[in-house]
Amino acid sequence: MKQAALDYHAHPKPGKIEIALTKPAETARDLSLAYSPGVAEPVREIAADPENAYKYTGKGNLVAVISNGSAILGLGNLGALASKPVMEGKALLFKRFAGVDSIDIEVDSESPQAFIDTVKRIACSFGGINLEDIKAPECFEIERRLIEECDIPVFHDDQHGTAIVTAAGMLNALDIAGKKIDEAKMVCLGAGSAAIACVKLLISCGMKAGNILMLDSKGVIHTGRDDLNQYKALFAVDTDRRQLDDAIVGADAFLGLSGPNLLSPEQLQTMADNPIVFACANPDPEIHPEEAKAARSDVIMATGRSDFPNQVNNVLGFPFIFRGALDVRATRINEAMKVAAVNAIRELAKEDVPQEVMDAYDGVQLSFGVDYIIPKPTDPRLLGRVSAAVAQAAIESGVAKSDYPKHYPLESLNDV
Repeated sequence: MKQAALDYHAHPKPGKIEIALTKPAETARDLSLAYSPGVAEPVREIAADPENAYKYTGKGNLVAVISNGSAILGLGNLGALASKPVMEGKALLFKRFAGVDSIDIEVDSESPQAFIDTVKRIACSFGGINLEDIKAPECFEIERRLIEECDIPVFHDDQHGTAIVTAAGMLNALDIAGKKIDEAKMVCLGAGSAAIACVKLLISCGMKAGNILMLDSKGVIHTGRDDLNQYKALFAVDTDRRQLDDAIVGADAFLGLSGPNLLSPEQLQTMADNPIVFACANPDPEIHPEEAKAARSDVIMATGRSDFPNQVNNVLGFPFIFRGALDVRATRINEAMKVAAVNAIRELAKEDVPQEVMDAYDGVQLSFGVDYIIPKPTDPRLLGRVSAAVAQAAIESGVAKSDYPKHYPLESLNDV
């Protein structure tokens, strides 16, 4: 697999993306229109009204995928340049799944402020900014500042993309388990950027904050601790539970965004009936599905891996969220748009699955249930459904500059 991955990235041309022309450039007249002297006309129009950049350039369909390389996948802080294959990969997914043009930008910054300043200065070139692989807690302040200071959507996918897909799967799992979200008790193992975003969004979707126990490396985040940063402190609860052993007892759901093999079969056995386990550490989950099902035959299981059912995969969210935001020229991606994406994803899972999707997974029969709680990434309906829901939410919440969603309704990328 290692050699196959290296060969894939190296041959026949290094990298995964390239620039393509959208206008003819064959004749002298073509070139005079593309550059001097013809290019002066759109320059004048944009100088007169910056909104004309959306009419005369590719800004409106262009997203920058930006990282400082401080938290690359599960590999840690390996530097800006080392993050480039991941950022190129994200650009590939934007184009493949939603027809969004994307360019990767790696910022070798000495501080969060330097990163913020760099991104802010180049933001006018793009229709949106996808932040990626930035360590916590710096990522929270970086995203907050850029949202405030830029007039285009800024979205940290490690936080919100993960949260949106997790919430969609969790809501469907609760339905299957016969449990109400406002009554469900959940344990979240992990307190990094993804975990905090997931818990926040689940609360927006109806889960009660008092029913959630979050754990970091020191145990349960409770009101008696004096070592919590401002982000963890939001989830401190008054409880006498201290470690996972006692926190998990009677829980309806477990959300793992931590590390491998941290949930034992014995701990799983103490959970409530029809327990929901989202073991999302990659590549090795907090508990492997075979082990979990051996311990509890009634478990509803999800992981971050494609070789098990119910993969919690960000690609179900970010391409279509940006597609919807770009199409109505949203100035930001707000909570209403995130919740709309959650509901669109979860409802699609309840519909009949197209044969083409099942064919892509070796003909496995798929229908809403324990082993199919969220759609597969290859489902062509995601583009139209999620993008349209996000666009409509942007319009209704007042962050859209346009009410003309150019691409809807869509059922396949052929329409983009």
